[in-house]
Parts: sequence; structure tokens; C-alpha cells
Amino acid sequence: MVARYGNFVTYDPPLTPLTVLLWVLPLAAIVAGGWIIVARTRRRVRIRQDVLADAIPAAGPRAGVGVYLPGVVMALVVAAISYSQTGSYPQVRAWQQATAQTPGLLARALDPAAQPLNEEEMARLALGLRTRLQNDAGNVEGWLMLGRTGMVLGNAGTATGAYANAYRLDPKNRDAALGYAEALTRSSDPEDNRRGGELLRQLVSRDHTDIR
Repeated sequence: MVARYGNFVTYDPPLTPLTVLLWVLPLAAIVAGGWIIVARTRRRVRIRQDVLADAIPAAGPRAGVGVYLPGVVMALVVAAISYSQTGSYPQVRAWQQATAQTPGLLARALDPAAQPLNEEEMARLALGLRTRLQNDAGNVEGWLMLGRTGMVLGNAGTATGAYANAYRLDPKNRDAALGYAEALTRSSDPEDNRRGGELLRQLVSRDHTDIR
């Protein structure tokens, strides 16, 4: 079943306070670097005017690089540090790792003889499946696996949404119907409970031999 999952899709990280801080810190660093550049430039100009006024035209071009370089370097360093510490880079890296590990984690989850996945690995599997299903939304087996993973993690939203997609794609799929009904009956919403009970009654009326 691993071969049925799609390729990577573009990750669009949500706007969070950390993401805002990612943009504010580099801007502040650039402003600070600009202020340093201006201050150093004015100081050099005053010194040269007082000591050697006629040498300003000749020395100016050579001193320009040295004057601007510290501010530019400072801005780049602060921007890099702020991005790695407070920006979306850790989130992107976690997403990339989860997506790359999805085939292996999925194979382990489907192999009864393999070592069971721990909670962290199950969370990475859910992230990888959700990402791949964005590019392969018609994969019923993928939605079923994501629904089971959501149930194991106790994530009602993920489980209900995944089973709902599987049931919508294939209403005759018994695993999809049972999973969706179970997720609905575990919901805190009375309307979901009603729909889940109704779906279970429909399944019982069709087949009395395989109700779990």
C-alpha cells in the first residue's frame, strides 16, 4: 500500500507570533546596521575634514567597503540566527523529515511482526500521510490509514475528517463506514453522535455478521 501514496506537496506554514518575529528581527538588524554605517561614515568624514581635508576625495572610494561591511555582516548574522531560532525553519525541517520517513513508518504500522510505532512516530506518520493526501485526495486506503492513526493518537478531528473523506469516496467500503461511525459516536457533539448511531444502525440492517 506504500506505493499508493503521492509525492511531496508545498508546505505553507501558518502565520504565528514566531513567524512575525522572524520578519521583525531581520528588519531591526538592518535598521541597526544602517545606523552603524551612517554613524561611522559621519565620524570618518569629520575626522578627515579636521585632519586632512584635501585627502577626502582620494581616500573615500577605498574606505567605502570597510565602512559598509560591518553593518551588512551584522544584519546577515542576526537574520540567520533569528530565522533558525524563531522562524518556520524548525517546522519545515520537521515536515520534511516526517514526509521522508512516511513509507518506512507506514510499512512498520502494517507489519504485525515489526516493532510498534511509538506516539512520536505515529504523529510523524499522521503528518506525512496528511501531506501526501493533499496531492492524492482520492486515495481511500490513505484516508483510512490516517483515520486509524488519528484514533490511536486520540485526535478526534483528524480521525473524523479522514474517515469522512474515505466514506465519501467509497460509501460501500465497510472499513470506511465503521471507522466513520465510530469516530462520530466518540465526538463531543450530540449531532455527530446521532449521525454515528444512525450509520451504525444502517450497517446492522445490511449485515448482522460483522459489526465490531
